[in-house]
Amino acid sequence: MHLLVTGGNGFIGRRVCARAVREGHEVTGVSRSGRPEAGSWTEDVRWIAADVFDPGAWRDALSGVDCVVHSIGIIAERPQAGVTFERVNGDSAVLVALEAERAGVERFVYISSSTKPPLVREAYIEARRRAETAITDLEMDVVVPRFGPVYGPDQPHFPEIANQLFAVVGALGPLARVMGEDRPFAVGAASQAVYELAVADEVPSNPVTATELSALT
Repeated sequence: MHLLVTGGNGFIGRRVCARAVREGHEVTGVSRSGRPEAGSWTEDVRWIAADVFDPGAWRDALSGVDCVVHSIGIIAERPQAGVTFERVNGDSAVLVALEAERAGVERFVYISSSTKPPLVREAYIEARRRAETAITDLEMDVVVPRFGPVYGPDQPHFPEIANQLFAVVGALGPLARVMGEDRPFAVGAASQAVYELAVADEVPSNPVTATELSALT
């Protein structure tokens, strides 16, 4: 199977790539900075250094791809640089999904969120939901896992104290379950669930919530 992962050198994306390589799949990673310094497995991935908003730089790589995993998102904006929730969390997913559909890709996995982080504009989750709605009826299998906070080593999005707190909650099963569908996920578990959704023979109905995602890990 051939997987293409946008955000392939990111927090979740690079772990999805690594898992797919270990399982013997062909993997292409698309990211602005190209190949990460993340281990020998990176040598077995075709890396394309490109901005997803410039599809001409990477769309040819969709030829022969079976599944696209879209692993791009932010929780902090830089509007002066065009880095907004609407654009990065929403528009990027729609653009990549349309390119995948046009190329005849069979499956598209959009890593989404169950809720917005504290102190973050509602536009964060609104952009996610808008993208989910826009891609759901495309001519390919669309899978939308919704994760709560994802924690782990090198977590880039929130302060280390929050990362540690989520780790404590995530390690305590009963406490995590109290948070329902917004429970935290270790990045290893999240990336494993995404990988399983990418390669499974059958896809679940959307959205794929925490209970279903936990069963995949």
